[in-house]
Amino acid sequence: MKRIGIDVGGTNTDAVLIDGTRIIASMKVPTTADVMTGVVNATRGLMERDPSSGGSRGQTVDAVMLGTTHFTNAVVERANLERIAVIRISLPAAASLPPGVDWPADIRETVNPMIFMVDGGHEYDGRPLVPLDRKAIAKAAYRIADAGIKSVAIVALFSPLTTACEEEAADIVRSIVPDVRITLSNTLGRIGLLERENVAMLNAALQAIGRKTVDAFGKALSEAGIDTPFYLTQNDGTVVIAEVAAQSPVYSFASGPTNSMRGAALLTGLQDAIVADVGGTTTDIGCLVNGFPREANNIVEVGGVRTLFRMPDLLPIGLGGGSIVDLETGRIGPRSVGYRITDEALVFGGTILTASDLAVAAERADFGDRRRVRKLDSGLVRHLLDRTVTMLEENIDRMKTSADPVDLIAVGGGAFLVPDKLAGVARVLRVEHSDVANAIGAAMAQVSGEIDQVFSGVSRDVALAEAENIAKSRAREAGARPDSLKTIEVEDIPLAYLPGGSRRVRVRVVGDIAYGA
Repeated sequence: MKRIGIDVGGTNTDAVLIDGTRIIASMKVPTTADVMTGVVNATRGLMERDPSSGGSRGQTVDAVMLGTTHFTNAVVERANLERIAVIRISLPAAASLPPGVDWPADIRETVNPMIFMVDGGHEYDGRPLVPLDRKAIAKAAYRIADAGIKSVAIVALFSPLTTACEEEAADIVRSIVPDVRITLSNTLGRIGLLERENVAMLNAALQAIGRKTVDAFGKALSEAGIDTPFYLTQNDGTVVIAEVAAQSPVYSFASGPTNSMRGAALLTGLQDAIVADVGGTTTDIGCLVNGFPREANNIVEVGGVRTLFRMPDLLPIGLGGGSIVDLETGRIGPRSVGYRITDEALVFGGTILTASDLAVAAERADFGDRRRVRKLDSGLVRHLLDRTVTMLEENIDRMKTSADPVDLIAVGGGAFLVPDKLAGVARVLRVEHSDVANAIGAAMAQVSGEIDQVFSGVSRDVALAEAENIAKSRAREAGARPDSLKTIEVEDIPLAYLPGGSRRVRVRVVGDIAYGA
């Protein structure tokens, strides 16, 4: 099966064409201002390098996998976010802190949520708190329609335990506003109300750009001569069919670094290791567990908004190939020349000293014109590079779970900044095509299904079996081939404070893509 993997970064758009596990072609093109032109250029370039294409580009590819920072950038830059409505079903409880109370002022003003708080929800043991106020929800729906709002987040107290309130509220809203886009919090977040609500609100605000992005990617691929299903990569190192991804754009927030981690695992064959993905502006450090990124079990902030949902455990630091070096203070980063490196770095004829210039001067890397950095004092270069080593060692140590030395896989366009020896690291691995590991991870990604739910009144075996069946069903809906599904993660936590032998069960399964399904 031939597949194209594309990862759209802030500086470069990386792309690979693979057949099975064999890499046929890879390339980097500058990310264009309109993004899609870069995707077209990368796709056409790959197909021109495929000796078997015979000029019939679209018929030679079975699927395309795309990774994008569009949705993260929208939150960070406070751009392209849609006004939303929020219906919180929790009264008379949870009334003191309204939706969005902990959001930064600028993003709250951008989203400008219309807020409704109504009676309903459930207790922590699954019992109804009070009857659902259906009239209040209908009244809210009419006001939403009058305001012209097209995206709604519905959040109910303890809805991951019992989804009934959110689902019934959604039916009422749709009956009054048929073309509304609805995000149910139980499909995204975990038990904590505010963090789960925040995720649902962000997802609702991003659904319009999610739809536009998927349509634009489809058009770009069509322009490149590719007429085949395409997928978007997700936070957990897997992919999902584009139509599904458009409904849950928050699942693609950290897809870039996770693509690199999956690519690192596939290129080295290692299932457990530390990965340092060195880009133009930052280095993302993460842990591979069973070949997939380790998941964060704590609160993760996205653009200043506290969330708790499926996100990788990553530690970004301000060190990259384009990091600006301040000779007066000896500071490296976090400011970067980014995609302008080929114009502004010394080795390319620019006037700004960057981390890449230091690497070329120390003969760690060979690009640009080395003569332009010969005047740099060799002692100063070594001193500055030692500081990058300290940055890496300290932050790698923060991600380790034991004092034992670990394997480190260096990937990304700036991987030359990672030295061959680091304290606490058993060995540093470098592999061919590591500069496009993100695109490789996207191209070879699988489809996942996950459930994180509290079960009560049933035995442990029944709870685990039911959770696994639900996770597999979700994987099939996302485009996985049923006979390839494999359970890779099971978490079972008894909840002694709840009646009925309650336990929280989290199950995750992955499977290969069902091409043509």
